[in-house]
Amino acid sequence: MTRIGIVTEQPGETRVAATPQTAGKLRALGYDITVETGAGHGSSFPDASYEASGASIVDRDTAWSADIVLKVSAPTGAEIALLQPGAVLIGVLAPALSPDLLSALAERGVTALAMDAVPRISRAQSMDVLSSMANIAGYRAVVEAANEFGRFFTGQVTAAGKVPPAKVLVAGAGVAGLAAIGAASSLGAIVRATDPRPEVADQVASIGGTYLPVVVPDEAAEVSTDGYAKATSAAYNTAAAKLYTEQAADVDIVITTALIPGRAAPRLLTAADVALMKPGSVVVDMAAGQGGNVEGSVAGERVVTDGGVVILGYTDLAGRLPQQSSQLYGTNLVNLLALLTPASDGILVYDENDVVQRAVTVTREGAVTWPPPPVQVSAAPAPAASTAAAATGTVVTEKRTLSRGAKSGLIAAGIAALFLVCAVSPPPLPQHFLVLTLSVVIGFYVIGKVAHSLHTPLMSITNAISGIIIVGAMSQIVVPSPLVQGLAAIAVLLASINIFGGFAVTRRMLAMFQKGDQK
Repeated sequence: MTRIGIVTEQPGETRVAATPQTAGKLRALGYDITVETGAGHGSSFPDASYEASGASIVDRDTAWSADIVLKVSAPTGAEIALLQPGAVLIGVLAPALSPDLLSALAERGVTALAMDAVPRISRAQSMDVLSSMANIAGYRAVVEAANEFGRFFTGQVTAAGKVPPAKVLVAGAGVAGLAAIGAASSLGAIVRATDPRPEVADQVASIGGTYLPVVVPDEAAEVSTDGYAKATSAAYNTAAAKLYTEQAADVDIVITTALIPGRAAPRLLTAADVALMKPGSVVVDMAAGQGGNVEGSVAGERVVTDGGVVILGYTDLAGRLPQQSSQLYGTNLVNLLALLTPASDGILVYDENDVVQRAVTVTREGAVTWPPPPVQVSAAPAPAASTAAAATGTVVTEKRTLSRGAKSGLIAAGIAALFLVCAVSPPPLPQHFLVLTLSVVIGFYVIGKVAHSLHTPLMSITNAISGIIIVGAMSQIVVPSPLVQGLAAIAVLLASINIFGGFAVTRRMLAMFQKGDQK
């Protein structure tokens, strides 16, 4: 049986690659699970809890000699020496920034899978470690800022005076940024956010933030094609620098999250910007470990400027919530191993043609396989037909719309046809046909007066149909036939339930997005 080893991390890393819960899920995939003594202590998972899930507690050498070794952070040289040739190592390896590490793993004959290289495609979301850890880190960044900040986040009016709400600027609206926006907004702060990707504006607004666009004249906004921010132009950087300078003088807290995969973090706030901030203000530089977005930040340290501004460069924000981080990271690993173990028989099957497996594989059979072939993931809308046609030289006929006169003519023709049908058809067909036509018109206009934002397209269609049914049934309920009257009454009842139920659900959905004083 293939054996998985869960090893102890280096000092300072509180997370563990598998929790007792995820260890049990790995056993369900057919693997034999061994856990190094004390591996979960930093996350408050005692050895006994792993044994209760069916895992075995072993010493360091035994855990590292497993067929598959699961780890959080990248291994040291000494730890690589403990791996067996042909073993599989899975962890956060930062392959774009660690060529020496990849060479050492390849030389050892280890197949290394980098969890931080999972492509951002739909079916790989459950394995996306960067997103799961960034979500926790963004939340924790707000907690750390609140701990350093000398006032409430929310505004208050008390007998002793009025307390204004804190103003928070979040630079970067990726996963970490959105988590920070949501947390700060929940605490009652006025939250602003900026990002070079204009498509995130709606996401920022949906969780209580205000999106600040960086306007660059004569430059079209570039929509992200892979979910990550791209390097920006010089004109954009100049306009953004002006925005950051203006905001630094106004806000109380700045949280920066800007990262570009495979490159050093872009500099967003200069020392002059930080000097403009009020004494007691807080800056959390979440990119401090990759060079920093803020001038003066130091990776892993708390710095206080001469102006009294606190700059936090903590690089272990996710690790400061170790239980939650370990659980999410362990779940990411379970999902990856489920992909690699299709038969749930404890046999790892590698498929090089699978885009996810190929993307995370950074060394295999003694060779460095990083970087993988590019994976195009478009987050942008499809190009317009005219644009695509221009690129390919195809001639496309523009869709013509009817003029007002043509529409009026068609309506008049339809009315004339209706009266003609009613004039020549034998009774009672004209009566039924006229009722059907009026039901369609009235039902359409009744439902059409409701804003589309109040219900989904499916509800719009079903409500329109129900409106037609009600009008038609009400006109038939006076027919002197018990059968017709009964069927008409049932139709009115059922259609009414659908309409009123739909609006009741809509009302509850709208209430979820209203604050207490608005309800």
